[in-house]
Amino acid sequence: MKLNNLNDLLLHELKDIYSAENQITKALPAMMKACSSEKLKSAFQDHLEVTERQIDRLEKVFELMGEKVKGEKCKAMEGIIKEAESMMSEKADADVMDAALIASAQRVEHYEIAAYGTVCTFAKQLGLTDVADLLHQTLEEEKTTDQLLTQIAESNINLKAQ
Repeated sequence: MKLNNLNDLLLHELKDIYSAENQITKALPAMMKACSSEKLKSAFQDHLEVTERQIDRLEKVFELMGEKVKGEKCKAMEGIIKEAESMMSEKADADVMDAALIASAQRVEHYEIAAYGTVCTFAKQLGLTDVADLLHQTLEEEKTTDQLLTQIAESNINLKAQ
């Protein structure tokens, strides 16, 4: 894809995010299986459902832009997920594994926060108000998930892992 203008770059970034979100939906079940904390497992399950809604929202964004729904392999998310899979293959105490899973999940969230923040800015700059509003909704969900993971880690997971 040739990037001639900001709209092309926005579309490129949206395809990357679409791929990332789909990769996350495949990774979360394994993370749920690997954790021992019911609170963390529930947070991962909730995030899976939110991610599925975010994918639907991205499809609406593509529709609003008059574009085909298509992802371009997000190599960054692929790498973050490979690191998480590597961590899950380690022999670790259950509480330590839960802390590691939170760390991996927060890497995912931080990537998504950066990605959605960028596309929100692009969409606003281009005057795509409806697109920006949808993307901003997802950005806020990603921030909320990151905060929840921090609360879970600080409330008991990290203490148990000590």
